[in-house]
Amino acid sequence: MFTNCVLVGKVREVPVVETSAKGNTYAHVTIECERSFPNADGRLLSDVFRVVLWKGIAEEMAAACKVGSLIAVKGRLESHSFTREDKEYWIPDIIAERARVIAA
Repeated sequence: MFTNCVLVGKVREVPVVETSAKGNTYAHVTIECERSFPNADGRLLSDVFRVVLWKGIAEEMAAACKVGSLIAVKGRLESHSFTREDKEYWIPDIIAERARVIAA
């Protein structure tokens, strides 16, 4: 079994490259993607996603992205959990396998 996703959207926050405890570079990019159908008022709504970028992808996207850039991301979904007040919560992450700036 596998998970796969493709997102095309506008950058809301420019990725900032950081270094993990193991010495790998990474960044997060927040993108806004319009839905493909209008709501009851006839307006297109948007969803916001946070994408994890690793190593070379992180460095390339941090150099090329600016707020408003249109980007495409192909990746996989991963989830992690945490417990608060004896209740378990699951958080999905989008891990980029490929990313490209379509329009700056």
